[in-house]
Parts: sequence; C-alpha cells; structure tokens
Amino acid sequence: MTRHHCRIRSATLTATLALTLTAAVAPATSLFATAVPATGASLTLTAAAPGAERWSADLSVVDRDDVNVRSTAAGLRLREARTAGRSPRSALAEGMLLTAPHALARPATRVRAEISADVPAGATVEAQVRGWRVSGWTEWRAATATAGTVFDRPVSQVQTRVVLTARAGGATATVRGVQLTADATAAVSAATPGLTYRVYATRIGLVGELTANGRTIAPRDHFAALPSPRSLSPLNSGDYTVRVCTTTGARCEYAPVWDVGPWNTRDDYWNPSAVRENWKNLPQGRPEAQAAYQSGYNGGRDQFGRTVLNPAGIDLADGTFIDGLQLTTNAWVDVAYLWTGGGPRGVVGDGPLNIRSGPSTSYAARGFAARFANVPIQCSVTGQSVAGPYRTTTRWNRLATGQYVSHAYISAVYGGAVPVC
Repeated sequence: MTRHHCRIRSATLTATLALTLTAAVAPATSLFATAVPATGASLTLTAAAPGAERWSADLSVVDRDDVNVRSTAAGLRLREARTAGRSPRSALAEGMLLTAPHALARPATRVRAEISADVPAGATVEAQVRGWRVSGWTEWRAATATAGTVFDRPVSQVQTRVVLTARAGGATATVRGVQLTADATAAVSAATPGLTYRVYATRIGLVGELTANGRTIAPRDHFAALPSPRSLSPLNSGDYTVRVCTTTGARCEYAPVWDVGPWNTRDDYWNPSAVRENWKNLPQGRPEAQAAYQSGYNGGRDQFGRTVLNPAGIDLADGTFIDGLQLTTNAWVDVAYLWTGGGPRGVVGDGPLNIRSGPSTSYAARGFAARFANVPIQCSVTGQSVAGPYRTTTRWNRLATGQYVSHAYISAVYGGAVPVC
C-alpha cells in the first residue's frame, strides 16, 4: 500500500539552493539552509571574477521542463502564487526555470552567480548550477556570489536553474537577470565512484499528482524519489539515475530520479560529510529518516518536525515497485547512485526496457530499465538481432553481470568508448 504521507510534493524542489534572497519564513517550514532577510527593495548581488568567463542566463524561454514560472516584460515571475496538497510546504508556492546548457570556451571548476531581482517580503529567489563532465552531469550545487560552487573535476558545460517561492497568495519576486561566472580553481576531492547503499524503499502511489520536476504521475509509472534535489533530473531526462535491486539481486530496475522525498528534502545521504547538506554527523549512506526511526536521531523526527514512521531513504513509483522489483510491501533494497560512477552511459530511449540475463529475448527478464534512464554500459556483445525504435542490431549492452539490454532501444551513448565483452 502507499506509505504514510511522507512524500514531499513538487513544491519542495528547492532544497539545495545556490543564492537565497528571502524574507523571513517560519523555520518549521523552511527548506533553506541559509536565509537572508529581504527589505522589499531592489537587490543586486555581484561576484567579481577578473579574467573569468561570464554569461547571462536566458530567462525569456519558458517551456515544458519549467514549473510554475512565466516570463514577463519586467522579468521572470511565478505563474501562480498558490499551492495545493497536504505537504508541510503547502504554505509556499514555488516555481523553477531550467535554462539551456552553456558551453564553456575552456573547462572550469568553479561557477559563481550574480542575481538581479526585486524581492518583496515573503518571497525568495534562488539559483543553482551543475556541470557536464565526460561521465555525465554533476549534482546541482550552490553558486553563491562569493565562494561559488566548486566541482570535483573540470566541466565543459554549465546549466542553471532559477527557483522562486512566495507565500501562498502573496507577491512574487521579479528576476531581471542572472549572470554566471566560470573560472578555474583547486578542485575538491572526487567522491568514490559507483556508490551503493542498502536503504528502505516505500511506494509513492499518488497517481495524478505532480513530481518535483513537473511530471504528472501516471499509473504504474517508472521513476524514483530521493530526499534531496541535488539529484533531481529535469523533466524527461535521466541525468540522475539509480539502479534499485532487491536484496537477493533477483530483480533490478534502472530508474530516473524525478521527485524529492521521502520525509526529508535536504538529505543527500549518499554524499560524504564534507559535501552532505545536513546531518553531517551521520555515516555516509545512512538516511536521516532511518537514523530517526531506528535510533531516535533528531528526536525521532524529520526536518519538518514530524515523527518518522518508517526508515525510508527512497520512494519508488508504482511501476518500479510492483513491476520492476515485484515487491508486495515496503522493503530494504540495494541502491546504486549511478551519477557517482564513471565510464560510458547509454540513454534508454523507449521503455520500460526489459533487462535480460543474456543477449537474447529467450533469456529470462530480470527487471527493467525505465525510459530516459542513463545506464552504465560495461561492454557490448553480439547476440540476437533486434529491430527497435532506433536501429536493427545484434549488439547487446551488458549493464552488470547477468544484465543485458538490446542496443536497439538505446537512443544515445556518452562518456567514452564501449569495449567488447
């Protein structure tokens, strides 16, 4: 059954914030790690970076991957300053604009932001950035006006998203411009690639509601939710994909991360303490909800003060839960956070795609790779000829030991050459 109402609705996509211009909001409902009181005046925060590459984010294009924002002659604003649902965040209306990636003239390791906006009392404006490496996108990080965000290795492209909030029915901020600055600085240590942790999974349900990236949840949908938007994929992408397997390894699904939750919205527990946004004294790989439920951490409560009723560290859409893993109740699962790894990746262009135990449709199915999932390709092997939506081919890709998918359903490959098995 659908678990206790611990999922955070689409209003909570702002847990990792790059630059915060905010009026006072009740701490019990705030997702923001830092809050700077607004005066209601026109504010401009500037980051000086002599000799660095500078460009402006295009705030004029609002399309399908944007959520509850509109472009006006005065600037970017919320489309509607109203909310719905049972979320603790329902006192705030939120929206997000995702800009097109910007190709850098030369690789950079640091990005800083400069936001020009009119921010009335009760409203906020935030900016976030991520960078493209050869193995895929980094997580979203804070692009502050001073220290900026520092990537663990040089990036060749930078993408920006701008997040606005307002009190329900209140005035919305107007963002006149966002200027980005990229330069090179000493990089932080890279995370261990291919992180995998055993966490407790719950079923999302909530068909017809919106995810944090703007998707309307369909019956038997295939995606996952993690309790931090640092790993939130844009609509119809799998930039952040998890591989979720039963503890026996009998069934697995590769699913894009399209929502934020369960319980918390600032808990990137897969990251080391130096990077983790909150609860840095917990072991890496231990969700706050699990610690609260099992050992009374934080008084047994989540970030919103609710009593934690299960140790969930991941939410699974119904199709992933029921069809992909064939679960009948909430359960412990093994989760690989694939963006922490390296090597070639294939993009599943149609699906959900069967994962088979060998390179032929005669082999047993062992789970699914959801549409848009970015799957790691260990190597390729010649197998049964398959006519798919992208090609007719005898090539099959091995994702892991005993996991094969036909290349006829892979729309793109990036991150390096694929060796022969």
